[in-house]
Amino acid sequence: MWAAAPLLLLVLLLLARLCRRGAARLEPAGRAVLITGCDSGFGHLLAIRLHRLGFTVFAGCLCPGGDGARRLQREAGGAGRLRVLQLDVTRARDVCAAKEMVLSHLPERGFWGLVNNAGISTFGETGWLPMETYEKFADVNLLGSIRTTLAFLPLLRKYKGRIVFMSSIIAYFTLGNGIYSMTKAAIEKFCDALRLEMKKFGVQVCIIQPGNYAPSTKIQPPLSAEEIWSELSEEEKAVYNKEYVQERANFFNSILSEGSTNGNEVVDAMVDALTSPAPKARYMVAKLKEKALVFVCALFPTVVMDSVLSYALSK
Repeated sequence: MWAAAPLLLLVLLLLARLCRRGAARLEPAGRAVLITGCDSGFGHLLAIRLHRLGFTVFAGCLCPGGDGARRLQREAGGAGRLRVLQLDVTRARDVCAAKEMVLSHLPERGFWGLVNNAGISTFGETGWLPMETYEKFADVNLLGSIRTTLAFLPLLRKYKGRIVFMSSIIAYFTLGNGIYSMTKAAIEKFCDALRLEMKKFGVQVCIIQPGNYAPSTKIQPPLSAEEIWSELSEEEKAVYNKEYVQERANFFNSILSEGSTNGNEVVDAMVDALTSPAPKARYMVAKLKEKALVFVCALFPTVVMDSVLSYALSK
């Protein structure tokens, strides 16, 4: 009898989830969402999508006078429901100013969602990158999301809203961009803690885990071997040679070129996280082979994953 209890619990949980899935989706009108990193990529696409759905959108841009921000305003048709604002997530004063703008222009149903999308990426083996680069990446990809989340938590608790974080399948493994993997793995753990803590307030936390969408987002432009070599310290140049750097650059650039150009696949997941009556904790949007790598990493001993990745790097 007791052996069947876990199975019965699983069935009940699945039935409850199916019932919730059958509930009506959220009505966007009168609800506000703030998105970081809207100059280009997923953030830009999401801002337009949410505006068309009827949300009031606050689109945070690093360069509010840049091409991306101007394109957002054109695509929104000058409607008052989309506002572009200056938002560098590494600057507390920008985050505070964004909160003040949101508070002064809240629609009738209040603040519904925060999408922590802003991020940067680069390529390089561990010793190739200076400490300043590690600090910058931690500040943008990790602390920037935390900084923005802490500022908007009171509003999200008040309106029982949603928080969406942009992670990556690279949180599980790395192929030449360990600095990016590091920040994404850290944000996953932050989200795990936050998700559990926010349940008592009715706030739901979702993580988006895209695969390789480099051509769609332009988050990681191709790097030349010469560019990498010129940035290496003398100590690293004594260990590596230009031929090795060229091989690694060719390998990484080839991976970038194989990425998907359809960023709307990821935006679909972000929209579901914001509007579904039963959003997922994690949305993995990736090719089958990318999901297979995650599967191997999660379920097999580390030595197996190391062998798989070492083989890939050797090719």
